[in-house]
Order: sequence, then C-alpha cells, then structure tokens
Amino acid sequence: MHSKRPPLRLGRIGYLNVLPLHYPLEQGILHGDFELVSGPPAELNILMDQGKLDISGCSCIEYGRHPEKYLILPDLAIGSRGPVQSVLLICRTRPEDLDGQTVLVSAQSHTSAALVDLILKQHVGVAPKYVTGDATALLAKGERPPAILCIGDEALNLRRHADYPHRMDLGEAWREWTGKPFIFGLWIASREAACARREEVKAGARLLIEAKKWGQTHLDVISEVAARDSILTEEEMRSYFSGLVYDLGLEELEGLRLFYERLAEAGVIPAPPELAFLPL
Repeated sequence: MHSKRPPLRLGRIGYLNVLPLHYPLEQGILHGDFELVSGPPAELNILMDQGKLDISGCSCIEYGRHPEKYLILPDLAIGSRGPVQSVLLICRTRPEDLDGQTVLVSAQSHTSAALVDLILKQHVGVAPKYVTGDATALLAKGERPPAILCIGDEALNLRRHADYPHRMDLGEAWREWTGKPFIFGLWIASREAACARREEVKAGARLLIEAKKWGQTHLDVISEVAARDSILTEEEMRSYFSGLVYDLGLEELEGLRLFYERLAEAGVIPAPPELAFLPL
C-alpha cells in the first residue's frame, strides 16, 4: 500500500494585504490539500530558498535573486497602481532633507528596502544611511529616528504618528517616478516541486487564483473581518483593499520588469531576470 504524499507546503505572507487571497482557504470556502506556513516575506523567502516550501507568496526581489529556482504563478501578485498605504517612509523632516540621515528599516521586507533606496537616491536625490530594527519597539522606548520605513500592518498603525508629519507612500512615489504599477510580491513555485509534483503544484496554483477571485468579489466581507482586529474602520479597510492590485497583467509586468532593470543598474541583483511562468 502506498503511503499518502504529504500536502503541498504553501507559504502565507503574514500581512493583512493578502487576506483577500487566504480568507476563502482558511475558512474552508475553497478546499485543497495543503499546509499553510505563515511568516513575514523575508522569512518565507528563506524557506523557499532552502526548498522547505512548494509554493509561496514572496518578495519580488527573491525571484530576482534566484530566478533559476522558481516559476512565477500567472496572474497573481500583490502591488498597487498608486498609494499602497502599507509601505510608507515616515519622516520627521521632508524626504529631500534625508541626505546622510539615518533611516530605520524593518528586517521583514527586502523588496521595500531596495525600493526606498532606489527612490531616495535616483528620484529624490539623497543618500541616507540604513539601520535595521524594530520601529514599534524603538518608538515605545521613546526613540525617534529621523525616518522609518514601515511595512504591512505596522505602516497602517504608524501612518498618523504625531512625531512623523512627513510621509512618502512608496507605491505612489514609484507611480509618480515611472508611471507604472509597483509589484511588491509574487507567488512562486519551486521548480523542483513543479517537476516532482507537477499536477499537485498546478492544482495549488489554480486554487490560489480561484481564491484571489473570490476575495476580489467579496471585499466587503474581507474589510469587515480585517477591521475587527485593527485601529482602522471598515471603511478605511475597504479603501485600503480597493487600492491594492492582485492581478499580474501586462501593465503590472511592465512595472515589475522596470524594477528589476533598476535593481540591476544599482547592483542589487546581477541582471534583470527572465520571467518564467508555471504553465497551468
């Protein structure tokens, strides 16, 4: 008798912005054979890199660093066509005055850290210094660094902090600079898993696309659920989710390719990767 194969290991970004995608899976509205592993993008990037996940949401910079290891799931992304609201540079002075100043960066997202550096150096024209740390903990201790890059739920909570009157929304800044949407995260499959468990990985990808469509058509439900544990109202949640992009269409792909080109020019990745997709 054959032993049953273990379920697919599916990485779930532990942020509110992917709730529309995961809610129908976690609530049993849609069914599939998978095990969810939750964590911040930087952690999931490492697990994917080590081959410990089969499919995962990840920072788009992770794909840029190791394209030979992954296949992109078609038409799934997390990004924005303007203000993203949950990736913010909050500053005590104007961003134009940050030359040589310290910017505190969370260790949780590699893409946003690379993006803020590109925008400040090439678009704003300043070169700050970066330190990694926990913004919420530092602020609670009374420390006030000149600027903080806030990601995810922390950004939604700190965006109106009285000591940080200046805000730069990175999704909006990228759109102003390039005219393109910005893709923060992709869903990727490990090439190894896609080869060894081809039909299961394809089924997992199709399930995620179905879950995304369910989430997009039930944003009222998602906003109500998200507002329960947040300082944001249901209406603010609705505005937040409505401003996000979950599709990976032609314009989103242009924005993604442009980001990879800029990263390669800045020496962050060796070359812009070819975008290889999981065939469904």
